[in-house]
Amino acid sequence: MSTSSTESNTPSQHLSSKERARWMKIATYASTSVAAVLIAAKLVAWVWTDSVSLLATLMDSCLDAIASLITLFAVRHALEPADDEHRFGHGKAEALAGLAQSMFITGSALFLLLEASSRFFHPQAIEGSNIGIAVMIFSIILTLGLLTLQRHVIRKTGSTAIAADALHYKSDLYMNASVILALVLAVYGWQGFDAVFGVGIAFYILYSAYEIIQHAMHDLMDHELSDDERQHIRKIVSQHPQAHGMHDLRTRKSGSTVFIQLHLELDDSLPLIEAHRISDEVEAALMESYPHAEIIIHEDPISAVSIPEPFKRTGGSLNADA
Repeated sequence: MSTSSTESNTPSQHLSSKERARWMKIATYASTSVAAVLIAAKLVAWVWTDSVSLLATLMDSCLDAIASLITLFAVRHALEPADDEHRFGHGKAEALAGLAQSMFITGSALFLLLEASSRFFHPQAIEGSNIGIAVMIFSIILTLGLLTLQRHVIRKTGSTAIAADALHYKSDLYMNASVILALVLAVYGWQGFDAVFGVGIAFYILYSAYEIIQHAMHDLMDHELSDDERQHIRKIVSQHPQAHGMHDLRTRKSGSTVFIQLHLELDDSLPLIEAHRISDEVEAALMESYPHAEIIIHEDPISAVSIPEPFKRTGGSLNADA
């Protein structure tokens, strides 16, 4: 269940809204389909082997299917355009889907801890290990294919919901590999490791849930963009020859949309029409890096701004940001 939280969530610069929506829908349909196939395969393997590790992966796939359905509906809602009641769009539906996913994941982990603990004190022989191993290998191959698609879509769209969904399936890889090891050890009489791996998987699932919650809360609480991205914005503004500085930079992200607000410092003597033209040029430059951003620029006469020495233009660049 997990994609690294370091996965880039910055959308592709040249992707239209229609194309972004198409890729996000492809990813959600693929995720739901893979979850359904894995449930069927793992159910057969668990009934055959009675392995608690296989039960863990079966439960995980059932919850993956529910989470993927939540993601599917959340993405469809998030892609709806802004309306009179939601003037900033519906992008936060993706973060809400991430929180819902984390609740399912936490519940499955706690149940698995109880089941694995019971099996640790009352170990049972595992039958049909070869079938279990074959199903796990099949699961790994299918999950790798889905993750490849999801990473491609995340790079193109920056979708929070799909990044959270991919987080499920990345942890599935580790889970499936550990189940194979547990089944192999059981063949050689080490049945106790079945429960040990079940406990380890449960704790990893809890950690994955924490990552999802953290990422979703950043979006819901209007967390600033990363320092690198804010520095990139400052660099873009500083490259305009008539920009003397900037301050009060504020950023946030909602779904795939980035919101940028800043105060642009210009010459006192500029006519309003000229200040407006410069502001439009700065906005256009920012849109090249953030093509689906909502940008608000306030023009300030430089004499009305008290600029500390570190924030003044030096050598054609802005040294810092207020």
